[in-house]
Amino acid sequence: MRLLKLFILFSCCLCFGVVARGQSTTDSLIGVLNKVLANKQFYVDKKNKEIALLKGELLQAKTAREKYNINSSLYEQYKSFSYDSAYSYAKKLQEISIELNDPSLIASAKMKLAFTLLSSGLFKETLEKLGSIDVRSLPANEQSDYYFLKARSYFDLSDYDRNRDFYTIYNPQGIQCIDSALTLCKPGSFSYLELKGLRDLRTGNYADGRTTYISLLNLPALTPHQFAVNACCLSYIYEVKGLEENSLQLLIKAATTDIESATKETVAIYKLADILFKKGDIDNAYVYIKQAMDDATFYGALQRQVKISSILPIIEAQWISQIEHQKKLLYTYSFIITLLVIAVVVFAWIIFRQLKKLRIADEVIKAANITLQENNRALEELNRNLSTANKIKNEYIGYYFNINSIYIEKLESFQKSLDKKLSSKRYDDAQAAVKNLNLENERQLLFHTFDKVFLRLFPDFIHKFNALFKEGEEIPVTEGQLLNTEHRIFALIRMGIHDNDRIAKLLGYSVNTIYSYKNRIKNKSFIPNDEFEHRIMEIEAV
Repeated sequence: MRLLKLFILFSCCLCFGVVARGQSTTDSLIGVLNKVLANKQFYVDKKNKEIALLKGELLQAKTAREKYNINSSLYEQYKSFSYDSAYSYAKKLQEISIELNDPSLIASAKMKLAFTLLSSGLFKETLEKLGSIDVRSLPANEQSDYYFLKARSYFDLSDYDRNRDFYTIYNPQGIQCIDSALTLCKPGSFSYLELKGLRDLRTGNYADGRTTYISLLNLPALTPHQFAVNACCLSYIYEVKGLEENSLQLLIKAATTDIESATKETVAIYKLADILFKKGDIDNAYVYIKQAMDDATFYGALQRQVKISSILPIIEAQWISQIEHQKKLLYTYSFIITLLVIAVVVFAWIIFRQLKKLRIADEVIKAANITLQENNRALEELNRNLSTANKIKNEYIGYYFNINSIYIEKLESFQKSLDKKLSSKRYDDAQAAVKNLNLENERQLLFHTFDKVFLRLFPDFIHKFNALFKEGEEIPVTEGQLLNTEHRIFALIRMGIHDNDRIAKLLGYSVNTIYSYKNRIKNKSFIPNDEFEHRIMEIEAV
């Protein structure tokens, strides 16, 4: 019995360790995904550079065959990146293939056009285009692609309709197409495993499907897109089998690979957002679902936009609710800090009064000409009292500065929140937050602090501000200051404060003075007056 208890305890510890390691791996993968997502423009720029090189080669092409090959390469670049461009190059391939009078190229061009239509969610048009292709005219290696594409059309159509009656029609037709494609592939090849895995997935044969997809993902020289698509399929099988961490980790890897390959026609990040939302990770779920919608919109995938739109408002509402809760906590903390500051001021006033009383007592003692011993004892007592008073004073001053330090840290936290609102262009929320501040005291310190924080956020502000004026007419910074009044007015405008009355109150000027400053600066610039503030708002933070 004792051995049995020890075995159970050991098993529980082992399971806990496995779960902990799995969670640690998931968190690490999410960290990698977030870093890659932050640099997504780099990968898009890289893709655009490759496309630009191909377009340059296309301009140099002389023969129709050369143009066909380069247009085909451009189509491959665009087919999972931009529907409109992919469709355009597929049409060009069709025109060139007709010009070459090559039946196999004509059929291949139609295949590419059908793939583009399917990716955009145009199922009827896809099946019509596939129906116009003579399969016998395709090369042997493309005949299996034809059946695979047709199978995908039926599967996507059955999933999109969400109707059991139509599912029982389209799903068997898709499986029949898969069977036809399998007969044309070499067993063990990528095409064979991809088809076999999809068949297992659609027929519910998850045990075989898992083995097939694991073998497929272990093949050498998989393209990033091939990995992402098949990792999503295996992730679904893991999800059905209850292996949540395995499923989640595969989705994260697939989403990361999609971003690194600048793939916009993708489902991984959408599914990942859905799963994380259900697990309570609202922040990451919101970021990922927004990225999924951006990708679907950029590509032009209609069916993806419909799916994403079904859960985007739910996640967004939850995210906003969470932000509102954090704002309420911030207001509560600010209120508590204000009370503490008031308490420190009161204690400082009490200490001051005590010190004043001690000074009066000292004068009285000095005025009383008693014996030296009594004077010494009185002075010793007074010194002890002064020492205690100084200790109290120092203690409360240190406490006062400590509280102020905490208060400043909270203000910096509020500033970051404000920056986030501005970055996401929520100007009304930002303006409302700024108007709630009450920083009339210590105005000069406020200006200096504002200047330091603002220039940390906008280090190029002065340079870009002066770029709005002709050479020699720039607004110089007064020696000994970080910003002068003109810069500070438009710095407040860049922070989202456009109201002249509000700016006047913050800077301690009249509304007319602020109005005069603004007009003088605008008239001095070569930018039209009605566009000047818009150009100020375009100055970006680091």
